[in-house]
Amino acid sequence: MNGFNVAEFNAGLSYATPEIFLALAACAILTLDLFVSDAQRRWIGVLAVVSLCATALLAALQPVSGRITALGGLFELDRMAQVLKVVTLLTVAVVFVYSTDYLKGRAILKGEYYVLGLFATLGAMVLISAGSLITLYLGLELMSLCLYAMVAFDRDSVIAAESAIKYFVLGSMASGTLLYGMSIVYGVTGNLELAAIAAAVHGGPASNVGLVFGIAFLIVGLGFKLGAVPFHMWIPDVYQGSPTCVTVFIGTASKLAAFGLIMRVLPEALAASQPDWSQMLVVLAVLSMAIGSIVAIAQTNIKRMLAYSTISHVGFVLLGILSGTAQGYQAAMFYMISYVIVASGAFGMILLLARQGFEADRLVDFKGLNARSPWFAGMMAILMFSLAGVPPFVGFWAKLGVVQAVLGVSYTWLAVVAVLFSVVGAFFYLRIVKLMYFDDPTDSTEIGGSALMRTVLSANALLVFALGVVPGALIALCQRALP
Repeated sequence: MNGFNVAEFNAGLSYATPEIFLALAACAILTLDLFVSDAQRRWIGVLAVVSLCATALLAALQPVSGRITALGGLFELDRMAQVLKVVTLLTVAVVFVYSTDYLKGRAILKGEYYVLGLFATLGAMVLISAGSLITLYLGLELMSLCLYAMVAFDRDSVIAAESAIKYFVLGSMASGTLLYGMSIVYGVTGNLELAAIAAAVHGGPASNVGLVFGIAFLIVGLGFKLGAVPFHMWIPDVYQGSPTCVTVFIGTASKLAAFGLIMRVLPEALAASQPDWSQMLVVLAVLSMAIGSIVAIAQTNIKRMLAYSTISHVGFVLLGILSGTAQGYQAAMFYMISYVIVASGAFGMILLLARQGFEADRLVDFKGLNARSPWFAGMMAILMFSLAGVPPFVGFWAKLGVVQAVLGVSYTWLAVVAVLFSVVGAFFYLRIVKLMYFDDPTDSTEIGGSALMRTVLSANALLVFALGVVPGALIALCQRALP
């Protein structure tokens, strides 16, 4: 056994500087919240946003030339981790900006929301930089436990409590399944570090029944975290039952973490078993695109509609991953990042239209929005066109990328299925555009929202348009992250 090397340990800690800073900031905000009055609590949100932006800057400035393994193999830093961390941190900062007015209007502006959000973000960062199965599980559980509490954050809401219980029970089962799969992989390979597992699988027998069983259990857990069919049953109820400020967090930041999780486990640790897990992902991808696109048509609640939309988009992300090529992984990462940017804006529009006693979560609540606010109707139209995959918005390039990836590995039928369900999915997105521009408004109340929220939301939607017109920068970023 090697002795403890202080210099090596300190060097490893330097790579985890963003995580350490965010943990300290979350603890400081938790302590400060005990001493501020309700009238001053908005400043807790300001501090949380500043902490996230500072952490994103620390993560972006880290020199990353290749894959760095530290802390005894528990921590891993590469370009993919750096990009996903920065995007996750900035996304959560935007979510906090969107959430403040919503929380204040319902008299639930508490420091706990921001503290739980910060610790959930910390869990996501640990998950993204995990170099071992142990770190993967620790990061996942830190994030998940915070999300369970956030769903039940509104203590007076019965439906939120019900959603939290459902999320907790199903999430615990999925975590147990994932942990069981990890134990099988450990038993087969004799290693916990992802790099050592990859070497063991690559050097092992071509067909290992035990390893295939382990991969199957892993994919069940991964499918739940991503929200892929048939492990999607929690998403619609949790999206609808949660306070909208929590729904936007679950629908954006946690998806980036789940993408990091699946990339660490499958393409990195189990790359040599790609023929086995890619066939499993084919089933999940097709079912997710089909169920997500078709069932969304029947929804009258926009949060449930966006929940099934998420399921459908997860199917498209899986197309890139199952291809098993660098082009596919890059396309999947581009798709996930672009989807998170668009989803942030879509949920932000719901938060903008909401007010005390009115959630604005029904499709009919968007009727005649153009008559009330032509600007924000245009912003919502940009977001819906992008989700539908209409050019020249960023969603078009995202779908084109994953379709090209599966065509590159001769999955022509899968590309046809993806295009077909993309057309089906366009219906319910364009229906919202029709309601905004061609129906009479049912509500004449002036649209609220602070100047900051309106500005950030407008910038969010315009970014979606800009990335569609000039997608090269984001594409190049994903190519550098996953060469």
